[in-house]
Amino acid sequence: MRTAYETGIADELVLADKRLPPWVYFEGKLRPLPKNLPGDLLNFDLLSWPGKIRAGLGAVGFAAPPPSSEEESIEDFVVRHLGRETFERIIDPFVSGVYAGDPKKLSMRAALRKIFRLETLSFNGGLVPGALVRFREIADEKKKNPPDPRWPTYQAGELGSFRNGLQTLPTAIKNKLLQNGHSVETSWRLSELSRVDGGWEAVFETPNGPRAVHAKAVACTAPAHAIGRLIEPLDATTARALDKVYYPPVASVTVAYPKSAFKMDLKGFGNLNPRSQKIRTLGTIWSSSLFPGRCPPDYNLLLNYKILAQVDADLRKTLLRADAPGPTLSASGCGPRRFPNTRSGTSRT
Repeated sequence: MRTAYETGIADELVLADKRLPPWVYFEGKLRPLPKNLPGDLLNFDLLSWPGKIRAGLGAVGFAAPPPSSEEESIEDFVVRHLGRETFERIIDPFVSGVYAGDPKKLSMRAALRKIFRLETLSFNGGLVPGALVRFREIADEKKKNPPDPRWPTYQAGELGSFRNGLQTLPTAIKNKLLQNGHSVETSWRLSELSRVDGGWEAVFETPNGPRAVHAKAVACTAPAHAIGRLIEPLDATTARALDKVYYPPVASVTVAYPKSAFKMDLKGFGNLNPRSQKIRTLGTIWSSSLFPGRCPPDYNLLLNYKILAQVDADLRKTLLRADAPGPTLSASGCGPRRFPNTRSGTSRT
């Protein structure tokens, strides 16, 4: 919010209704996750009553203590606290959709650090008591360092974008830097990084040939595997650790269908697909439900993570009517290394 204000694009912000729930496809039906607890639990049919009771007891502290000798995976942590059913039907599709990774292998400490910390904050190891402590911490932090009243306001849980998409943000940052007399270069590839007296020398491959830049400090936001290559001459140990960070390949596909093609009115964040349901698409973001103006008013725009033909086939199981036409708009992108996955046992290296 601070960046949006300082770059002059606060009026371009659009916030999704935080009441829109995520949905989970299970046993042939889309089921919303409860947004209002505990009131929505009575109508929440994704978990059985034994599963709800197990999760509730574990959440308040009736759970086994953490292992002392090994780092837990997300699966280990969630099953210990909330039970197998909650893991398989809620946490597994959530983690697969966010990280495109295997929760059996992902480190709980690294991937879901805020939830992991709740156990240590709690007087009895329960997640709910830990959350109450964290709420008090957040309130104290806001009192000590309140947000600037000029910044756009938002509520916790609201998703945000811009009227013309997320490209608005980097464009605004670039324009602000240029206005303040700084330079912004694109299509430059960093090929070498070395220490020099008083700072660093970065050598770039540019459209106009090699270019060396001297700086007091260097901030690098490249993927771990790209950084490892650059710093190997400076710190071989850190370079090897960065090279070990796993990035799974992911394809994203954007499709649009007429609203008449859907089994239901799309009012939600999107849907996730547990592995047990044999749906290859990890999940679908209901883009036009979240943000206005993303497609014509009689269409729904969907963002998926798989290949187009597979996406269309999976959508016909989860969202579309049997007689739905094919997608009238599509865009796709594929990344051989998309999202960093910190495996269990490696988060402290």
